[in-house]
Amino acid sequence: MNTTFFRCILPLITCLAVTNSNAEWQVWTCRDTVHVLRDEPAGKTSNATLAAARNEWESFQILVRSDAAVKGVNVEPGDLKGPHGAVIRAADAVLYRQHQLELTLPSYRNDHFKPGWYPDPLIPFRHPLTKQPLGEGRLKAVPFDLPANETHGFWVDILVPADAKPGKYRGSYRVTAEGRDAVKIAVELTVWDFELPRVSTLQTALGSPAERMHGYYAKRAKAGKESEPKDWNAVEAQVADEVSRHRINATPPSALLTPQKETDGSYRFTAEQVNALRKFVDTYHVNALHTPHPRTAVKDPEAERDKLHAWLKAFDRMAAELNRPFVTFFTYLKDEPNDEEEYHYVQKWGPPIRAAKSVVKVMVVEQTKTQNEKWGNLYGAIDIWCPLFPLHDEETAAQRRALGETVWTYTALCQRNPTPWWEIDFPLLNYRAPSWIAWRYHMCGLLYWGGMSYWSGVEDPWTDPKTLDRRKNGKGPLYQGEGTLVYPGRAAGYDGIAPSLRLKALRDSIEDYEYLAILERAGLRAEAEKIVLPMAESWFKWETNAAAYHAAREKLAALIMKAKRK
Repeated sequence: MNTTFFRCILPLITCLAVTNSNAEWQVWTCRDTVHVLRDEPAGKTSNATLAAARNEWESFQILVRSDAAVKGVNVEPGDLKGPHGAVIRAADAVLYRQHQLELTLPSYRNDHFKPGWYPDPLIPFRHPLTKQPLGEGRLKAVPFDLPANETHGFWVDILVPADAKPGKYRGSYRVTAEGRDAVKIAVELTVWDFELPRVSTLQTALGSPAERMHGYYAKRAKAGKESEPKDWNAVEAQVADEVSRHRINATPPSALLTPQKETDGSYRFTAEQVNALRKFVDTYHVNALHTPHPRTAVKDPEAERDKLHAWLKAFDRMAAELNRPFVTFFTYLKDEPNDEEEYHYVQKWGPPIRAAKSVVKVMVVEQTKTQNEKWGNLYGAIDIWCPLFPLHDEETAAQRRALGETVWTYTALCQRNPTPWWEIDFPLLNYRAPSWIAWRYHMCGLLYWGGMSYWSGVEDPWTDPKTLDRRKNGKGPLYQGEGTLVYPGRAAGYDGIAPSLRLKALRDSIEDYEYLAILERAGLRAEAEKIVLPMAESWFKWETNAAAYHAAREKLAALIMKAKRK
């Protein structure tokens, strides 16, 4: 062996190794509501400048990229120090790594599709509810091994405490990795001098992820693919907490909204049911409750009107005992009545329920404008109208509101273009714009189908985005991520749900609505409209520049604080 050769070549090998370990290591931030795909180049913003009200979540993304592979990437949050010794603690920040899904085909009607790896599922650093280290899962947030020439991201959630002092808070986060110098990210958070209420103004009905999960795991257990969770109570608590932290109504156990039949033919809720429901409503800040369909008690609403009204009176008594006047009770009477028979169904059930003058309101997923005059209309049968985004009719909606009825809205399949479609490959702003448009049209609620956890259409939603692929049976097109705003937590080491980037954008949307609601309650709707209308012209035209939402939100905040000072 030629030892002289090795003595000469060893320094060269060492030099090459050092050069490789110090290949360009790029870390940057992004505050906007946008996807940052795997193939996107590094950005130039190296700090995070944020602003929020008290009791509001504020977020930013940390992105990393390198010319060579980097092992052990991690993010370390720091305290944010504010006026007079106030601190927003690093321990209260919630961090995630963005998991990416490869999308090679566009969802239906996505004319601007770009193939690539889209971030959507979020892997938490710690258990979302207990804050403890996660168990063994096939996906881990950190440490993360960054492949060469790929952009990957982290999501940071900061909750401004309800008692935070207004003013500027400053601190720093560190991004570390094996063999690399740590990168410091300066974070500045301005806390505005007003507070968002714990209970949101915008009402939501996005279904129950926990309920759908029961069926999902039962089916997989029967097929021998994986076992059901051992502790469903813990799962349901985590699910309720997760959706509540995103300002979406959690769904209580069905037993709490099922009245007991008495021997005299009346119905009632027990004290135990009322107390448990009150605790649920208070814990998860619920503002709307989906009650059972009346057909669970009666078969014919006209022939059994007395029985129907007795059943509804149980809800009236329970609501009085619950003593939470901000909670709306509604029954989901019919989904999209699109023919004469279904119109007649609403016409048969709606008036007898409304005649009881109960707290239970009749919701029908339908627009206020009659589809076909030959079927008759639904006026007098509905309390809460819920049209698809693009089927809202401003003239007839105003007429129904003048009569004391309310209007919600929702998104689903087969809509007209353009409208804020809710698939993974559409812009994240499609989840933020709807609340601005809804407020502009005096809509007070948002509905979505599927319970946010429609996973049964794929083997693994963490790797396959085609959650609703109607091409399989020849009955329609592809909808990627449809019905899925959360992911199975088991892949990340716990039983429950993990959020998505789309869910974060939707939460921000609901918080935006709260700014507008505060101004409206202060008698400043006209002033707010001057800011909103350029952003949300209609369900067919809205602002697509993500930065514009931050600018508009700052203007709304300034109006709120000005009104507060008067």
